[in-house]
Amino acid sequence: MLELYQFEVSHYSEKVRLILDYKGLEYKKIEVTPGVGQVELFQKTGQRQVPVLKDGMTMIADSTEIALYLDRKYPEKPILPTEPIARGQCLLIEEWADESLGVKGRKVFIGALNQYQNFRTSILPKDTPDFLKKLVGSVPPELFDVLGMGVGLGSDAVKEAQKGVKQNLEALCLILENRPYLVGNEPTLADLTVAGLSMILKIPAGNYLDLPEELKGKGIPGIADNSAYAPFFEWRDRLYSTYRKLGNTSNVDSPPTSIEIE
Repeated sequence: MLELYQFEVSHYSEKVRLILDYKGLEYKKIEVTPGVGQVELFQKTGQRQVPVLKDGMTMIADSTEIALYLDRKYPEKPILPTEPIARGQCLLIEEWADESLGVKGRKVFIGALNQYQNFRTSILPKDTPDFLKKLVGSVPPELFDVLGMGVGLGSDAVKEAQKGVKQNLEALCLILENRPYLVGNEPTLADLTVAGLSMILKIPAGNYLDLPEELKGKGIPGIADNSAYAPFFEWRDRLYSTYRKLGNTSNVDSPPTSIEIE
């Protein structure tokens, strides 16, 4: 069986999970707890980021490389168009989504963690010790902002990322206004990437993710609850209801650790 080394709240991991579900492939999730424990994944792959996919003796790092590998190895339900223009558009949108929607979305998400203490502790892995949860929850937002400035995640950077995410969502709403998918009449890598990466902006309702029930259907204030972006999230949720498997949360192994999150 395929094994996915992942972090449940990682939107790049969700991109891969959505692709695996769309293709109808069975896989086992191996949860990675950041910053604690073993270095098994690094020893196996030379990579410190998730997601990483293990297929037999083959280890593939990076969500895009995993997607391309899966389409080569398991071509029964392709995610890349064969027609040249559609294929080019698909690859361009996938790259844009990774580098714009994904990166800016992560900054906005971290900004929400800084601001909302309960939200911060609710997404920690289930095996996080209580004392660590209390410690994380007790850190004042002002300290997170000071620390974030050193790595480009201060309040100004978060505000700029919010502006970019909103522009991205506005563009996606316009593109999807009169068409079922971003490229053509069937889902492609472009759709699955955009839908998966949007997970941290608004967590899909339903039993798709191993997260507290109170988080499902919720998201970043000003984005998830903004009616201007409702058409995009409605499109995303239809894609999920059709292709994302429910209840794929029980096949989770104990985590390797000391691994950074993509």
